[in-house]
Amino acid sequence: MSTAQRYRLRNPASGREIVLEAEPGEIYVDRDSGAPMEVVGKLLPLAPSASKLPWAVENLRFCTWCDQLAQKDLNDCPTCGRRMGPLGA
Repeated sequence: MSTAQRYRLRNPASGREIVLEAEPGEIYVDRDSGAPMEVVGKLLPLAPSASKLPWAVENLRFCTWCDQLAQKDLNDCPTCGRRMGPLGA
């Protein structure tokens, strides 16, 4: 289970973005330009979470029991707690 929160950071000058587990109070710089990166937002799911996949259409599936969205890398539904069927079934 991941306990660190992941953030999306952006270089305001170039628009280059990265996703990482950022620590409060730390300054992160773009490795290409050396410019400071700014936090754009938190990635869902929020920490702590059993999944490392961000909430995006290509990473989600519907639970076969409660029809709620869950990440593809989870075996148990985070909403109802029941075992989901295999992918592609």
